[in-house]
Amino acid sequence: MGFFARLKEGLSKTRSAITERVDEVIKTFKKVDEELFEELEEVLITADVGVNTSMEIIGRLRVACKEKKVADSSEVKTLLKEIMSEMLISEDSHLNVAGSPSVIMVIGVNGVGKTTSIAKIANKLKNEGKKVLLAAGDTFRAAAIDQLQIWGDRVGTDVIKHQEGADPAAVVYDAIQAAKSRKMDVVICDTAGRLHNKKNLMEELRKIFKVVDRELPDSSREVLLVLDATTGQNAVNQAKLFNEVAEITGIVLTKLDGTAKGGIVIAIKAEQNIPVKLIGVGEKMDDLQEFNSKEFVDALFGE
Repeated sequence: MGFFARLKEGLSKTRSAITERVDEVIKTFKKVDEELFEELEEVLITADVGVNTSMEIIGRLRVACKEKKVADSSEVKTLLKEIMSEMLISEDSHLNVAGSPSVIMVIGVNGVGKTTSIAKIANKLKNEGKKVLLAAGDTFRAAAIDQLQIWGDRVGTDVIKHQEGADPAAVVYDAIQAAKSRKMDVVICDTAGRLHNKKNLMEELRKIFKVVDRELPDSSREVLLVLDATTGQNAVNQAKLFNEVAEITGIVLTKLDGTAKGGIVIAIKAEQNIPVKLIGVGEKMDDLQEFNSKEFVDALFGE
């Protein structure tokens, strides 16, 4: 099964929450009026698109219906789909791994699938012919270093690690030196995700960025935030908080197949203006793929 088919299957719960309910509303209201718009807005809000984003989508829909003189409710769905696609389009939705070695920093709270996502990103880049090195920078969580080593062994990538409790910036420094000497293309750094103490996290990330700036001034850098789609609006809040601490360049959205809350993809992009770069729709190693807004909306609408 190709990724689009898996995506379509993975979004089945979200499709029930959005598209099937949109169809019901459109069947109920034959003409295009305020009541129809209000019902559609409610559908979006309950599917975790978010209140502000849902209001913006329906606001655009009202304007589009008026401009195109849409009188029949059956035409509304096409316009709704177009608006959602437009809102998700981003110029920088691809992973930037220019320069050698380039650096990908991965952050996210415990339990969102951060380590698994790192392994899947490493596997994806390896399949594209890149030489990848992992850095175990989440040194404060006892199992994090061992977990990353297990995944590194599975994927076939070396892991640079220190003892538990070591300085994460020192781990990243050693990983960069190893990457330079071994002629690696990409260094993926696991970093801490302790949001409860923003000050400590900010300080830690600042030190790591300083090392990267000094050692690799010309290489590209991605700061990816891993979010669990099943947490809905909580994931949007995490994006907001992490973005205050570090300049997030992209989102990795995991567990989309296990939730009816896939609407948060739109909420994150609209409210935080952070592009979703990778999405996960399963447990397999190749189930993390680059995000394509058109494919996502097509799969969401079952087309």
